[in-house]
Amino acid sequence: MQVSGSLPATKALLIVIDGLTPAMYEDAVERRTAPALAELHERGEYRRAATVFPSLTPVCLSSLVTGAYPDVHEIPHLVWYHRGEQRLVEYGSSFAALRRAGTRRGILDAIFHMNEEHLSRNAVTLYETVEDAGRVAAAVNIICYRGRTPHVARIPGVTRAAHGPKRFFYFNLFESDETGAPFRPGGRQAGGNDRYAGAVGRWLVTRDGFDLLVYYLPDYDYASHAIGPDSAHVALERADDAVRALLDAAGGVDALLERYAVVVCSDHGQTRVERPTSLHGSFGGVDDVVLTASNRAGMVYDLRGGRARELAHRLDGDPAAETVLFREDGELVARRDGGEGLDVLAEYPDGLERATAALHNPNSGDVLVSAAPGYEFTDLAGRHHAGGGSHGSLLAGDSEVPLLTIGLGPAPGSITGIAPLLLDQLGLERPAYARALSHA
Repeated sequence: MQVSGSLPATKALLIVIDGLTPAMYEDAVERRTAPALAELHERGEYRRAATVFPSLTPVCLSSLVTGAYPDVHEIPHLVWYHRGEQRLVEYGSSFAALRRAGTRRGILDAIFHMNEEHLSRNAVTLYETVEDAGRVAAAVNIICYRGRTPHVARIPGVTRAAHGPKRFFYFNLFESDETGAPFRPGGRQAGGNDRYAGAVGRWLVTRDGFDLLVYYLPDYDYASHAIGPDSAHVALERADDAVRALLDAAGGVDALLERYAVVVCSDHGQTRVERPTSLHGSFGGVDDVVLTASNRAGMVYDLRGGRARELAHRLDGDPAAETVLFREDGELVARRDGGEGLDVLAEYPDGLERATAALHNPNSGDVLVSAAPGYEFTDLAGRHHAGGGSHGSLLAGDSEVPLLTIGLGPAPGSITGIAPLLLDQLGLERPAYARALSHA
């Protein structure tokens, strides 16, 4: 709803709380244990929306900032096989997995290559569109940051520049402005990343220093992985403190909304997991196959070609593999419990569209695996989150997100609708792939 007596905001703010489930959000705003979010919620339009598949952070954030499904932006997973370079790409399923893939190369992939090379040029980021129009974009802590402005790292010895928006803050590695924000006090276990974001966000809003701010709060996801998605109340309170920093910097919630249209969302959900497992047991003795898996999604690459159905059948007896996807003669095939039919995808939020886009991603495996409830696929180093939370599958718990819009009209049904909605608000043209998207 528009604040009484004010003109519509011509600037915009996107707040992303990583891994926040609709149930946790709804409970927190109802009981006002997240009072800043509750104040925003009272003034907006809310719904549960669907994320993309696999519901993993690099894939979801790439969709959030481009308005594209994975078949357009081409980021397929946390870990994947680069066919052109014949190597694994690991963005950080765990630090141990990063070391297993090659620490230096993994850091380069996660910080630089994802944005410079892996994120398709067919996809256009919000930052690129905003700044091509001569306006100012800002980003705090988000890993999908591709923009037009080169930034030099603040750490001695790191000479490589990253191209981000004009105002760019990336976990204190890249800082476009001196804000005085302390980096990660207490570490991510104590909400240090979110505190850093809060200090930077306060500085930006105080100066009204942007036309669009993408404000990413990652620490809730870490806590939810550790103790479970229904238990991370303290982490949500810390994220709420970072949202409060924006409200206070503007002079209160109504003053903030006089300046900015606002979106609050998460990138994916989480569900509790108890049973870690490996995909490798189904493919013993099979040559020319690469398996990539972590969290609750896996991929099988057929380096020989032509064996997608055969490889998919090998997962029939695996209780962790709830739904297995592949293409045959160009058509999507969904397999579950030894049977096939696209009707199984109707059980998932936007199941058919999400599965189709994932399979048409040129960097995806030939066979995609969505985990059954309670299961998690171990990563390259055998790490998992058993006893805590995880995500990645097609299931609603992994795939539904809270979505609040204020000053923008009805919330879209998919996170891919958020970027087009923000561009409309800013009076900027959508990319061609997003022009037909509905906001409903």
